[in-house]
Amino acid sequence: MENKDTCSFCGRSDIKLLYGVTGCICENCLKLGDKYINDSKTINNKDKIKDIPKPLEIKKFLDKYVIGQDRVKERVAVAVYNHYKRINNNDNNIDDVEIEKSNILIVGNSGSGKTLIASTIAKMLNVPFAVTDATSLTQAGYVGEDVENVLVNLYQAADYDVEKTERGIVFIDEIDKIASKGNNVSITRDVSGEGVQQGLLKLLEGSIVNIPPRGGRKHPDQEYIKINTKNILFICGGAFVGIEKKIERRCKKNVIGFDSIDKNNKLKDENFMKNICSLDLKSYGLIPEIIGRLPVITYTDELDENSLIRILKEPKNAITKQYKKLFELDGINLTFTEGALKYIAEKSIENKIGARGLRVTMENVMNSAMLNSPSSNIKDIKVDLKYVKKELKDYA
Repeated sequence: MENKDTCSFCGRSDIKLLYGVTGCICENCLKLGDKYINDSKTINNKDKIKDIPKPLEIKKFLDKYVIGQDRVKERVAVAVYNHYKRINNNDNNIDDVEIEKSNILIVGNSGSGKTLIASTIAKMLNVPFAVTDATSLTQAGYVGEDVENVLVNLYQAADYDVEKTERGIVFIDEIDKIASKGNNVSITRDVSGEGVQQGLLKLLEGSIVNIPPRGGRKHPDQEYIKINTKNILFICGGAFVGIEKKIERRCKKNVIGFDSIDKNNKLKDENFMKNICSLDLKSYGLIPEIIGRLPVITYTDELDENSLIRILKEPKNAITKQYKKLFELDGINLTFTEGALKYIAEKSIENKIGARGLRVTMENVMNSAMLNSPSSNIKDIKVDLKYVKKELKDYA
């Protein structure tokens, strides 16, 4: 017969016991049980992001670094909040409802802020972030980077910590460059097109992926690092040059009837990008499976002159603020006139590389001053329209 005055777990009787309905537990076993439960909670909480900012807080943080593009910032803020809220729920399952992750696709011209938005989100959340160019990816077995190498940069950004890697953010740029070249079935392999899209599927949807330790090429005898991509957020970007024409054709095809001429005339001045949908991406060459793994689709607006001037002045990392700080360290006060900034913005638009062109133009404008002023007694430098035109004359 069982002795009810002994611990049901360890059998000890010479220690303080806590009695239950059918047995008892000693204080030592109680402490061990408490430690086990707390350790389990710690393991389950490793992947959690503490104090996830609300969507409006994310949007306000993005406003400090990214000028304009409110539509994109709002969509991304909501998607990121839902993604990390999903991670913080242990099994990604609430009341038997499985929550899938929402990877993001941002369509927009080069220099419109796609990469900046993704990197700023990672900075706010303090999670590892990596950028990969899709044009360097090829199918396994061919010269180029394997699709799994998308995760290598993230693993390195996480200081080779698997747990940090598995809650990071990857930005895949130029994803439009791996679109299928046509609908015709070819007997040759599409080395950097549909084959790469198929390879990316397992990363986007969430699976266990083997990557080479410390990066590098794969070798049969290597031991691999296993990365679970279930909680990695993928943000894809691409210019998708010419997709506006596909959207326009689809929109106009839907306009029929007696008033079709008036409606088509109205469509001429419409921004067709606001009508972008999965059908347009499919006709561009993305396979349906990969489109389905990128449920959040948004687009950036082309930056106009006013936006570029604001980019020069307003963000926390504004180019003019950076130059002012650099000259301030040499005891020099640097100022810019509105006319100078307007001319620099115009030149950037001419170069057709968006906000990236601002830095190139500004470097050309400031090179002479940065070369000579530290060795001079100059205490004030004023960059006006005349100064800018003079400095850019050699680069015309």
